[in-house]
Formats: sequence, C-alpha cells, structure tokens
Amino acid sequence: MSTINLTQPSAARATFMSAGSGLSFTGLLKSESIKLWSLRSTYWTYSLVVVAALGIGVLMSFALSATAGFDPATGAPMPIDNAQIFVIASTSGLVLGQLIVAVLGVLSISGEYSSGMIKSTLTAVPNRLPALWAKVIVLFAFTVLIGLVSVVGSFLVAVPRLAVEDITASLFDVDVLLPLLGNVLFLALIAVFAVGIGAIVRSSAGGIATVLGIVLLLPTVVGLFSLAVEWVNDIVPYLFTVAGSEMVYPNTMESWQAFLVVMAWVVVSLGAAALLLKRRDA
Repeated sequence: MSTINLTQPSAARATFMSAGSGLSFTGLLKSESIKLWSLRSTYWTYSLVVVAALGIGVLMSFALSATAGFDPATGAPMPIDNAQIFVIASTSGLVLGQLIVAVLGVLSISGEYSSGMIKSTLTAVPNRLPALWAKVIVLFAFTVLIGLVSVVGSFLVAVPRLAVEDITASLFDVDVLLPLLGNVLFLALIAVFAVGIGAIVRSSAGGIATVLGIVLLLPTVVGLFSLAVEWVNDIVPYLFTVAGSEMVYPNTMESWQAFLVVMAWVVVSLGAAALLLKRRDA
C-alpha cells in the first residue's frame, strides 16, 4: 500500500507560493500595459491629447504673435518675454488634455469592475495592492510620455509662426524646459488621481463626474463663494488644479509647496482606494 507525503506541496502550489501573489511585479506591469492598450478608449484619449495640444498650440502661436509686445488691456508697448510666450503656446492645449486623461484614469480601473475583469485580476493577485500600484505606474509612465510628445510637438509647431515676429527661444532654455516638464508632471498626476477616484467609486459615470467636478467645477464654485465669504479665498490655492497651476507659475506659494499640495490630493485618493480595495469584495 502506497503512502502519500502530505508535507510536500505539488509543483503548481510550490510555484504559486514562491511567487507570492502568483505574478511578479514585472509581470503585473506587463499585464497592466496590455490591459491599458487593449482599451479603445486609450488610443482615442491619448490621440486627443496630442491633437488638442498641437492644434491649440498652432492657434495660440498665431494669437500670441499678433499681440506680442503690447499690453492686451491698454495696447501700450511692453517688453516681450520670449520664453513665456513659447510656454503658453506649448502648454495651452494641456488644459483640455487634463480633462481627457482624467477620464482615461477613471476608465482604466472602473472598466474592470463593469466587465468583471477585476475578479480575475484579484484572483491572480490576492494581495490586491500590487495590482493597484502596477496600474498607477503604467498609467503615469504612458501619460508622461504622451505629455512630452504633446508639449515638444506644440513647441515645434509654434516655432515657425513665432519666428516670423522675431520671437525665438530654445527648448532647452531653463525658463522654457522647466515649465513644460511641470505641466507634463501635473498631467500625469491628474491621471493617477483619477485612478484612485475610479477605484473608490467603481463606476465609470460616477468616477468621471467626481473627477471632473474636482478638476473643473470645484475651483469655480469655491471662487464664487470666496466673493461672499472672505475666508473661503484662503482655500483656493489648496484646490487640486489651482495648486497644479502654482507648480508651474508660482503666485501665492512656492513651486515645491504647490507640488506638496498636489501630492496630498493624490495620496489621499490612492490611500482611500487602497484601503477600500483591501476591505471590499470585488
């Protein structure tokens, strides 16, 4: 009569146990990349970001070249800040891009809940949180890449038109490069923030409404209240999009302080998402 050694796990069980979650983190990153690019919305949203940036960059270069050197309020001559003109032309399209990547950030995770794919994901990653961090890293990296393509492309399309008016600047000028990178960083952080909101709400419609409300409507509403209640005005610099603007164009606070405010919003979003992901059923 043969005996079975119960102390020796099967090969499959040993492999699973050695991998911890069943997938290495590198495997999770590859998996999340595949899932992101398997969505048609990814191609559409990222394409719209680039097209909007280039199109608005061209329009802004024409508008700025026509008004450069004159005060728009009085029409009086004033010195030209070439670097600032190029930054405005190169980044104006990212205002629309911010809304687009916010939608993509929500869809990247809410789509898994609506399709039921989240159950497969959490089965493969019982610890759950590595799957969330992998999704965040992948979306952040691809959004940074698209953001760089957008601002560099917008800079290049603005060069010929602005050169006609003798307005020139180097892409690698510190006064040009740093604001461009700051705008790209904030674009990617909006996408990451939206992932957290999508994981919290677990609904595409609800997540998109929440993110766009915070990004688009909240500054307007708080600004209106600040006209009636003076102390509300002190809150405005700490709003997500206002702090993002302050990162690039410091006004009421230093750039590093604005960056910390933006990161606080992102950390709260992802922290709440991580907590609920661990506690709630798929």
